Parts: sequence; C-alpha cells; structure tokens
Amino acid sequence: MKRIILNRIIALLFLSTILSCNNNFLEVAPSSEYSEDAVWSDPALIEPFVSSMYSANFGMPYADRQLSDFSDESRSTWSTTYNFNKSLMSPDGLQEWESGFGPEATLPLRWQPLYANVRRENIFFSKIGSVQATTDADKALVERLKGEVYFNRALTYHLLTALYGGVPIITKAYTLSDSFTVARNTYQECIDFITGQLDSAAAYLPLQNPADLQGHATKGAALALKSRVLLYAASDLHNSEKNGIVSDGYPHPELLGYTQGNAADRWKAAKDAAKAVIDLGLYDLYKKDPAPTDYVAQNFIDYFSSYGGNEEDILLQYFTPTYGGAGYVAGVVSDPNGYNCWGNQTPLQELVDDYEMSDGSKFSWTNPAEKENPYENREPRFYATVLYEGKQYRKRPSGYQTIDPFDKIQVGKVYHTSGKLLVAGIDTRDGPVNTANGGYTGYYNRKMTDTTVEAEFVRQDIPFRQFRYAEVLLNYAEACTELGEYAEARTYIDMIRHRAGLPDLPGTLTGNALLQACRHERRIELAFENFRFWDIRRWLIGKEVIHQTHAIDIRYTTDQNASTYRRSDGSTWGKPVYKVIETPGDLRIWENKDYFFPIMRDEMNKNTKLIQNPGY
Repeated sequence: MKRIILNRIIALLFLSTILSCNNNFLEVAPSSEYSEDAVWSDPALIEPFVSSMYSANFGMPYADRQLSDFSDESRSTWSTTYNFNKSLMSPDGLQEWESGFGPEATLPLRWQPLYANVRRENIFFSKIGSVQATTDADKALVERLKGEVYFNRALTYHLLTALYGGVPIITKAYTLSDSFTVARNTYQECIDFITGQLDSAAAYLPLQNPADLQGHATKGAALALKSRVLLYAASDLHNSEKNGIVSDGYPHPELLGYTQGNAADRWKAAKDAAKAVIDLGLYDLYKKDPAPTDYVAQNFIDYFSSYGGNEEDILLQYFTPTYGGAGYVAGVVSDPNGYNCWGNQTPLQELVDDYEMSDGSKFSWTNPAEKENPYENREPRFYATVLYEGKQYRKRPSGYQTIDPFDKIQVGKVYHTSGKLLVAGIDTRDGPVNTANGGYTGYYNRKMTDTTVEAEFVRQDIPFRQFRYAEVLLNYAEACTELGEYAEARTYIDMIRHRAGLPDLPGTLTGNALLQACRHERRIELAFENFRFWDIRRWLIGKEVIHQTHAIDIRYTTDQNASTYRRSDGSTWGKPVYKVIETPGDLRIWENKDYFFPIMRDEMNKNTKLIQNPGY
C-alpha cells in the first residue's frame, strides 16, 4: 500500500535540492539524491514530493503532546504546557507550542513551517506545466497530483487562517531576487481563495482511490475540508457582530473575520458544503444501527483500531511503525505508566463529567447514586475513550503481573484508618513503578490505542482519521441549528447519538439549548481528534472553559495492614470514595488575545507590511 509516510524518506532526499537557495548547489549532479531536473522530468518522481506536503500539513497527530493538552480535554504528564496554557505566548515565542522532546503535534502549526509548505505547493504549480506526460497513465497521474496539491494548498491556508486570521496569499515560489514584503489579505479573501482551491481539487480528484492510494485525497476529502473551512468561517470568532471581545479597538477587523455580508448566508454556505459530502452517497457511519446485543463501546474501539476502508473513512493518515521518537506513538504515549508507557493526554475531570448517563441524562456529582459509582451506566463512548479506576484493560507487562494480577486500572490509594498511606496504585505517581510517567488526573486516554500490541515495545500503525463522516454530519447539524432549521439539525445529531446507543434529543429542543446539545455531541464524538482546540476559539468560549482544571482523588480505607492494592480475591479494600480535586499545577489562564496567534517578531521584521494581531 502506498502510504504517505513511506514516501517521506524519498521526499526528504530531494527536498533539500528543490528548496535550496544555493544556485551553485543546484548545478551539481547529486550522487545519492534526485536532481531537480530529474524530478520534474519524470511524473513518477513527483509523487513523493507531493506526499511531503501531506506530512507537513498533518504532522504527527498523536505525539507525546497534542492539541488536546492545549484545550479542556487533557493534561500532558511530562511534556508540560504550563506557560502556553497561562496565556504567556508572545511575538517572541509560543512557549511549549514550539518546543518538545519529539515530533510534537503542534510543531507544524506555525507561520514558518506552514509557509515552507506553501512554497512546496507553489513550486509544484510552477513546474508541473513543463512535465512531459507521454502516456495515458502519466497524464492521469499528473491530473491527480494537481488535485492533491490544490487540496494541500487549501489545507495549509486553512491552518494559517485558523491560527492567524487573514494572511498573505502567496501563489508563486519566491527567489532571492524577489521582494518579500507583502501585506496580509483579508480574512474573507483568504476563505474565498481556500474554497476556490478546493473547488479545483474536487474537479481533479477521483471519487475513490484504489487500495494502493489510500491516504491520498479524493473528491470527498476536498469537499469535507470545504465543509470544515466554511463552518469555521461562519462561526462567531469571524463574525464582526459577535467577536467584539477580540476586535474592539483593533484597527483592522477585516483581518480577523467578515466585516460585510450576511451571517446567515455564511451558515447557508457551510450547510451546503456539508450536504455536498452527504449527497455523494459514498459515506456512512460505521455500525450506525447497533444491535440490541451489541457492546456499543466495542464498536467504537473496533473502528478506531481498524486499518481503514470503512464506510466512515474519508481521509486517513498512515504510518510506518518505528521504535523511537520519530515513530507514530499512539498507545505508548497514552497508556498508563503501570504498563511501562508514558501516560500522556490524561483526560480532565471536566471532559469525564460531560459524558452522559446511558439514558441520555446529564451526570451529576450531586446525585448520590452517581457520586457513589461515577463510572457505572455511562454512555458507550465513555468506555471507548477513558481508562478509569477499576477498568479491565490489557494484560500487565510480565514484571508487573504480581503487582496487578487482575489487569485493572489502579489510579487510587489505599489508606489505613489511622490516615497512613498503605498502597498507591500502580498507575499513579506514588506507585511502585515509573512514577515520573504517572498521570495527574486519575484517568488515562483509551481512544485510538491498539491493545493487541504491547505498546512499550511495538509502535502501532493504525491510521489516524483526519477526516471522517461523523464530523461532516456534525458540521451540517451545527449549520442547520444556526439557521434555525431545528428539526433538520436534530435529525442529524440523532444519527450520531443513535450510533452511540443514546436516545434521540427531545423533539421540543430548539434555539440555544439545541446549539449547546450540538456542541456537546461534537465534544464527545470527536474527543482527542484535534477539534476541541479550534472549537473553543471559533465559538468564543475561552473564558468559559479555560481555568483551573480538575482531577479525581480515589481512596480506599481499611483497618488492616494491606500490602497489595486489591485483596487476593480481586475485591477492593472497602468501597472507594471519590472526590473531585484541583489538578496539581494546572491553573490555566485565558486572555482574549489567545483567539489568534501572534506573528513572530522576526517575521514582522522581515516583512514590514505585516500587521500584528490584537493583544500582541
């Protein structure tokens, strides 16, 4: 199977040649690399160059620090996010966003690497017209690659505008003799450019790819991205009638959003874009009608541990498993320290509390029965996403099976009635192993982990779902809600809920209550898929959700001198007592400048026509 990452090494061999600013170097015939002339004279050699654009846009979505740690979904255990989450980013640095131990998910999401990808895309369009495609197969390849690069250029600019607002639209590959001073385009101009690129992509791309081209964009992927782009563009952050907390006093509101036109028209465009994907008739929800005997949580687990080709998949990112920092580290990055793993992306109590009960009612700590057994009778997506106290999980590593012969998550502590700590769970920071990798929240992330491999030693190669049909349905439902088409919105939200084994929304739900229900479904359905970070911003809810985070403290008390976490028969030392506490060291601060990123000072110095974002 042709997978994007498999092409990365080849791409890197000649990227230095193509992108070099040293003209003399370009004149040297390389002994171990493809020359620029060789690449653009052979359509087959262009494909790895295009593959490098995907890698640059997608990055490593499940690294030891990911976007969930910069939202109200999770806390990073040892790749800290303290300074960024205290609103300390500035034109002189993005704090932890731009630093880390490995291929952080955030590293590609910055001005410089994104514009480096724009340059790749522009080089392609400057060269592709001269490519000699002599066979029908070569001609078809060139046409498909054009579509893929239109898609990638749209995606790159979508990421730039999501981070910065309006940015300079560059469509040529600059040389050293060119002027680098160029002004920012308005936000509306950027969105128009992006959607135009996606229209071109959809015209060139096939409806479906053969098996050896999985991981490459299709027409459906282009339309799904257009749906995402227009949904974000229609949102409050970019609506001049609603984004005053960001734009008031800023002399260039046209860089932040729309300053003219009708908001309803923008929501209509977002709705139509999502409907265009639906109307293709190519996609559906995986196991959308669970049988009464189904363990619905397992349906979700099976979907996220599958290799693709399901009816819900629109565009997947594939990986080659390697051991070490450069590998795809889902599994090892999030599994508990008690499995010799890194224990990152630990869910926050705020997210855990948002999972409904199995009957669709809201969970509440004020309900005595729910407080006593907070993990019973929760909706299926909770069990497919969160590892919690007592959860049956995969077999412990051989050296730890005597500590936990029952293979159940241990995030609590056993105390003597005198108050003395007797035993701390193996998955805590006070336990017997790997304490530095123990989480702070009392939970671990289950989603997208392949439990058939021993994550400590084997890097999984399950693909990451960059675009899936559930997002499109939620995009459509949100746009319908904003347009006042409440019955239609409920229909599509209920599709998501039905697949999750939940009852339909009340038929009387309308207005803001329905909007909040739609946002709730998005938070739960798309958890840990790199959406919440953007949703917080486009919905203008930063002040509401970014604050001191919370965790769970779990205690067992016994009058015996217990030396093991559980009794020999597997029972616990008394009933657990649950208490919501502040997550240690995780006070977060939101400032309204955080809705957009700052343009770095060195970029401002290089390009004097740039205008800084508000608050910086």
